[in-house]
Amino acid sequence: MGRKPTITRARLLDVAEEIVRTGGGAALTIGALAQAAGISKGGVQYSFASKDDLVRALVERWTSQFDAVMGAGEEVDPVAFVRRYIASTRASQPAMNAKMAGLLVSYLEDPVNRRETRNWYRGIFRRLGGSSAAAQTARVAFLAVEGLFLMRLNGIDERGDWTAFLDDVEAILARLTL
Repeated sequence: MGRKPTITRARLLDVAEEIVRTGGGAALTIGALAQAAGISKGGVQYSFASKDDLVRALVERWTSQFDAVMGAGEEVDPVAFVRRYIASTRASQPAMNAKMAGLLVSYLEDPVNRRETRNWYRGIFRRLGGSSAAAQTARVAFLAVEGLFLMRLNGIDERGDWTAFLDDVEAILARLTL
């Protein structure tokens, strides 16, 4: 009879997130995760065969968490969708940290991961489709929020301006969709 695992895959992801938060993407290695979790490298590799598998699992976890915050509803109105997207971005930011940028960049170096990310964005733009003024406004607001997200990942939000910039996007969205 095999030994009962002392740490779960979910717990390993929790520990991996903490490593990335405190040390950045480069600090996340199988060895560092094993040491932080108090298990052997083989114990980590039982759950994640490689660092790529580990990073993919982290990104899938973050994406799933964000999608859960977004809700499952298929919003027909692009402006309502973008408003929900902004609210979800606000709610998910406490979990996001600029030090995760390196990890996300390494994730996107893999063509398969880039394809999955492109497909996710294509799904968003399908929901924001149309030629109406409201659809165009929603797309521009979405792009502004994504730009803010990337800027935050690059560490430019040292003074905490992030939420004020999101307020600006929401105010413009409200003004243009009256």
